[in-house]
Amino acid sequence: MKKFETLTSTMVPLNIEDIDTDQIIPARFLKATTREGFGKNLFSDWRYDKEGKPKADFILNDANYKGEVLVAGKNFGCGSSREHAAWAIADYGFRVVISSFFADIFKNNALNNGVLPVQVSQQVLDQLFLEIKKNKDVRLTVNLPEQFIELQGASLKERFEINAHKKTYLINGFDDIDYLLSIKDKIVAYEEKSKYLKIVKS
Repeated sequence: MKKFETLTSTMVPLNIEDIDTDQIIPARFLKATTREGFGKNLFSDWRYDKEGKPKADFILNDANYKGEVLVAGKNFGCGSSREHAAWAIADYGFRVVISSFFADIFKNNALNNGVLPVQVSQQVLDQLFLEIKKNKDVRLTVNLPEQFIELQGASLKERFEINAHKKTYLINGFDDIDYLLSIKDKIVAYEEKSKYLKIVKS
C-alpha cells in the first residue's frame, strides 16, 4: 500500500447520516475479485440515473468539489461487512474519511486497505461542513504520526485516535504480509529460542 504520513487536501462533503455499505458500493458490483475498478461505481445509485448518466445534484458529480478527503455524516459504513466498500473508496482516490462515528467492521476494512478513518466529535464534524460550505477550496491537513487534523485558515485543530498497530501499517505502507516480513528476524529469533528451550527441557 501507499505510505501515509501527512496529507493536505481540499474536501468533498457528503452530509448524509447512516450511509451503509450497500450505498457505498451496491451488491450488484461485488462480482469482481480484485480491488481495481470499484471507484467508478462508488455511490453508484446516488451518482447515476437509470440510464447511467451522472446526476448533476450529487456531490461527486460537482466539479467544484474534489480532494482526497471525504467528510461524511454520522454512522458511516454501517450495514454489511463487505470489504468492497473500502476498495471503492480507495480506488476512487479518497485516502481519508472523516465522520463522527464509523461502523467497526468498515473502520477495520478501511485501515486494511490504506484508507484512514478519522473519527471526530459531532461539533467538529459540523464545523467542517460549515467551513467547506463557506469555501469549497479550504484545505485540511491530516497528520497521522502526530494524530491530528487541522483546518487551514480556521481555528480548528483536533486530535484523533487510531490503533497503534494499524498506524504502523499505514505509515509504512504495510499489509499483513509486509508487516510479517518486517519483523522476520524477530520471528526467526523467537523460533530458535523456542527450539533451544525444548531441547533443554527434554
